[in-house]
Amino acid sequence: IQNTFRTRGLMVCIAESCTGGLISHLLTGCPGASSFFDSSVVCYSNESKRDLLGISTELINKYGVISEEMARAMAVSVRKARNTDFSLATTGNLGPDTMEDKEAGLVYAAVDHKGGTVSRQLLFNGGRALIKLRASMASLELLFDTIKSSE
Repeated sequence: IQNTFRTRGLMVCIAESCTGGLISHLLTGCPGASSFFDSSVVCYSNESKRDLLGISTELINKYGVISEEMARAMAVSVRKARNTDFSLATTGNLGPDTMEDKEAGLVYAAVDHKGGTVSRQLLFNGGRALIKLRASMASLELLFDTIKSSE
């Protein structure tokens, strides 16, 4: 992980909702993480998405918090606030109940960088902890794929 960032001189910041800080935990577990990891915000509630990331109430009301639009807005907002090379954002429903008419296990991840914003819809089964881990790993994969394709 660290070689992907260090050899390219890149910095990343994270905005996590459903993954609750797990992605940040995984990244900061790498030796020398301070050379590539800028910051993270865990914004689980709608209020924190508005207050910490500046996500509009209109976007929340129109698309909901479990949406591709939300993941993309979170990624754009956190990268703009921190001025990093890349940002990664996650939002979704870990379950077990349906939320916003979205099934358990539905997750959206988005990466923002100077070339634009990419996003991915993910769907996992299993319990909350397993979905959270799978979503975190798949989101990191999206980040690395985006870094490689942006070169």
